[in-house]
Amino acid sequence: MTKLHARPYLWSVEEYEELGRAGFFQGDQRVELFKGEIIAISPIGYRHATAVTLLTNFLARKSRGRFDVSPQNPFNLDQRSQPQPDLSLLDPICVRLPRHPEPAEIFLVIEVSDNSVRYDREDKGPAYAERGVREFWLLNLETNQLEVFRDPGPNGYAQTMLLGPDDTVAPLAFPDLKLRIGNFLP
Repeated sequence: MTKLHARPYLWSVEEYEELGRAGFFQGDQRVELFKGEIIAISPIGYRHATAVTLLTNFLARKSRGRFDVSPQNPFNLDQRSQPQPDLSLLDPICVRLPRHPEPAEIFLVIEVSDNSVRYDREDKGPAYAERGVREFWLLNLETNQLEVFRDPGPNGYAQTMLLGPDDTVAPLAFPDLKLRIGNFLP
């Protein structure tokens, strides 16, 4: 008897978006497409929501038209991945495009993690690097640290930094935009 080896069906971004338009996902169901799989995203807790709000407000005030702040909106990483990071700093041209942004149009992706640190660091981070996302920050609420990833390539990010609450950092694209990590930790 021949054994069949089942493989999962891998969704494309186009198919995933069609599922959304057809009402397949319930209104309060949080999901994202990653490497062809539809991933359930954890509910947003108090600390996570507060950190995202603090970062969004700060970055929006400092943008001065140089970038747009996109909170919890998707971008097209590739044909099988449409992640929804907590924040992205986008080229302002993106709001006039008839599609979601792509890696070349993103200055910085920020993930705020309380219960998704491993997924964000070990799955999403390398995928971001492989597809050329210039800079990726992981605000780790478990350790109250910011993990900074720069210099993307096919084997991940070549430069990493681990910063504590009293440290400051600025996005590579906007060196004048200094953030003190502790100001964004609830």
